[in-house]
Amino acid sequence: MSDNIHPAEWGTSSERQVTWFDPAITRDAASSMAGIDLLRAMLDGTVPPAPMSRTLNFAITAVEEGKVEFVCQPDASMYNPIGSVHGGLACTLLDTVLGCAVHSTLAAGVGYTSIELKVNYLRGISADTGPITARGWVTKPGRRVAFSDAELVDAEGKTLATATGACLIIGG
Repeated sequence: MSDNIHPAEWGTSSERQVTWFDPAITRDAASSMAGIDLLRAMLDGTVPPAPMSRTLNFAITAVEEGKVEFVCQPDASMYNPIGSVHGGLACTLLDTVLGCAVHSTLAAGVGYTSIELKVNYLRGISADTGPITARGWVTKPGRRVAFSDAELVDAEGKTLATATGACLIIGG
């Protein structure tokens, strides 16, 4: 005999619709734009963001060479089974800003991919946390590998998580 609750007894459900743009548009723009120019175009809306940002409800809010900032509004759709935002959201945000900080230093047609990521989770996140901000900055640029650091903070500036990472530079 199963102790599982029947879906009809789970209570109300919520729904969230996600729409995104063809990722080929951004990919094609990346091939002809310096990284910082692509990120600035995403910031000003002339190039669409990556589909992942729509899925996880985050957006770029600042970019300069070697530094980026994204903001995310967590909600209950991001919860894990114990009732808090899944650590994968923090990890994804931190990986995003680590990589985009590196991308902001790259020439047109030069790409990158994460090859190392270390995350330290310091505080829990819930829908009540409010908007969270991820900031990433390059600590050591390189021709083959670049290194960057990141932090995730709440609206009051309390650190929620930190990360360090390395990106393999592709092309160029």
